[in-house]
Amino acid sequence: MADHDNNDLQDIIARLRDLGDEKDEVSVHDIRDSMGERSFGPFLAIPALVEISPIGGIPLVPTILALIIGIIAAQLAFGRKHLWLPSFLDNRKVGGDKLRKAMDWLDKPAGWIDRLLRPRLQNFAGGTGLRLVAVLCIILCATVPPLELLPFASTLPMGAIALMGLGLMARDGLVILISAILSTGSFWFIFQVLNGSGSA
Repeated sequence: MADHDNNDLQDIIARLRDLGDEKDEVSVHDIRDSMGERSFGPFLAIPALVEISPIGGIPLVPTILALIIGIIAAQLAFGRKHLWLPSFLDNRKVGGDKLRKAMDWLDKPAGWIDRLLRPRLQNFAGGTGLRLVAVLCIILCATVPPLELLPFASTLPMGAIALMGLGLMARDGLVILISAILSTGSFWFIFQVLNGSGSA
């Protein structure tokens, strides 16, 4: 499996765009191989960012991405060093053109994000902070399937997950703290949405 020293978001997006150019269909395994496995941060951030992109509008894609993130987060919570996904998820494929367009869509905000991220409050980016991120990601992922019934409703929990993954990538504890606060807001929003749907 490939390994990469540079985990800047723009660098990862460029690799995935190249992958979309090279292949008509790209599997989850192809994406994992392209990203390398130096840390779990990119594997939380990239699927969440993809869900926020136009690909997230494809039916069932948000739920599949949430399942992938949830499995990754569970491994992070238990301190697993090497990422594993079941074959039925690892072999899922997306069209190369769709992946490339999603990466084009993410490229400009990625440059802005990379300029903001830097090592800060690093105690929150390791140890207990990692476990907190993992637990919050799992809970947020569990909210995605019902939210998929409402247009764009899953963007908020996925946005919080993306921020946590980006914070881990850059060891930016401040971003992780902000994303934890956003998670609390996400839970309130999700409760209001689902409660309103149930009352209708």
